[in-house]
Amino acid sequence: MRGRFEGWYYKHQTNIGVNGASKSLAVIPGRAVDRAFVLVITDNKSYHISYPLYEYHNDGNRLRVGRNTFTSSGVSLDIARPELSLYGYIAYTGLTPIGGDIMGPFKYFPMECRHGVISMNHTLRGLVILDGETHDFTGGRGYIESDSGRSFPKWYTWVQCNAFDEDCSIMASVARIPFYGLRFWGCICVVWLNGREYRLATYNGAKILRRQRGEIELRQGKYSLVVSVDDIAGHKLPAPQSGKMDRHIRETLSCPAWFRFMEGNCCLFEGGSDYASYECMLDG
Repeated sequence: MRGRFEGWYYKHQTNIGVNGASKSLAVIPGRAVDRAFVLVITDNKSYHISYPLYEYHNDGNRLRVGRNTFTSSGVSLDIARPELSLYGYIAYTGLTPIGGDIMGPFKYFPMECRHGVISMNHTLRGLVILDGETHDFTGGRGYIESDSGRSFPKWYTWVQCNAFDEDCSIMASVARIPFYGLRFWGCICVVWLNGREYRLATYNGAKILRRQRGEIELRQGKYSLVVSVDDIAGHKLPAPQSGKMDRHIRETLSCPAWFRFMEGNCCLFEGGSDYASYECMLDG
């Protein structure tokens, strides 16, 4: 673990009601070289809660940071700080793991950052009390991923959304990747649609046709994906750099986005959502 970090991204979204409104909550537990942490992101704000390393425990099945517990069955939250009060339990059912490691053959090589996808879509049950306000996630949707390594890529774009009318969940990321003294632009993407997984990735021959703020376009053989995001200012979050949480990025937890997934001239999926999550670091 020397010089390395590890973290998990648990996204929760309330059931979209008849008025089209929904609440989102992301919780990111993890550890860096110098401390453990729980990052909390809401639709309107972000929080960075630090813990000493001795309050971090991970036995492979259960992760505990302070009084907060995270498993594949759900999360139990207990944070009482001047800047944030967060309590509650959210259970998960019907997790949808992907078929194999999202890193593909790169899992066998030393990488600056390793990404993992744990569940593309699952059902939620439970509620949390955030600063005295109750949020019931029963019937809502969840998503889980992970990251580990030394640093986040210097330049990257990431988008994720599973708040569609159709049974669909999409995660796509492009990044400038250091690899044995070289650097290349690579991509990983999963489109989980009506129970079937489609994988677009550099190791499968995917090409990045467009990578700019608010825009991603990928093509792999007969498949193509176009993503357009309303690139609004996100919430400031600490991020890993050389194993320490010394860098800052911005994430928008819920923003409008539009997706089109094609197989040749046949449109397999096209739809928009007001609840896409998005990070973009293409400057500098």
